[in-house]
Amino acid sequence: MKITLIAIGKTEDKYLIEGIDKYLNRLKHYINFSLVIIPDVKNTKNLTEAQQKNKEAELISKQLSNSDVVVLLDEKGKKYSSVQFSQYINKQMVGSVQNLVFVIGGPYGFDESIYKRANSSTSLSDMTFSHQMVRLFFVEQLYRAFTILKNEPYHHE
Repeated sequence: MKITLIAIGKTEDKYLIEGIDKYLNRLKHYINFSLVIIPDVKNTKNLTEAQQKNKEAELISKQLSNSDVVVLLDEKGKKYSSVQFSQYINKQMVGSVQNLVFVIGGPYGFDESIYKRANSSTSLSDMTFSHQMVRLFFVEQLYRAFTILKNEPYHHE
């Protein structure tokens, strides 16, 4: 199985880049993982919120294939504990999913077309985080999921 995280806009804060890189390097030992960064939509001042979401949806859709299992990182999505998330990842691997794609939307969330394309959605918290921080939190939780599955001493109950 391959796992992909799609995000809009580059990460700018050095400390977040370092944290993301730390977990990306750790993930290499467990899974084929890729981080796809879609450039920010240009001239957003001239666009309505709906137009911006639509343009982002077009860019996200270009990264997806019909066979991908798509999970949106969305505040209204299903909430998991770290152990439950590891079980979800394991279920996808056992279920012969070839490419599991997680998507972080733009500042206004997702266009309706992306909600329709998605297989499911998950929420990392009831709190709101910057999109840049969500990347770090997600890759850390994914790493944690694999250490849980391998019974490695990273996660403590």
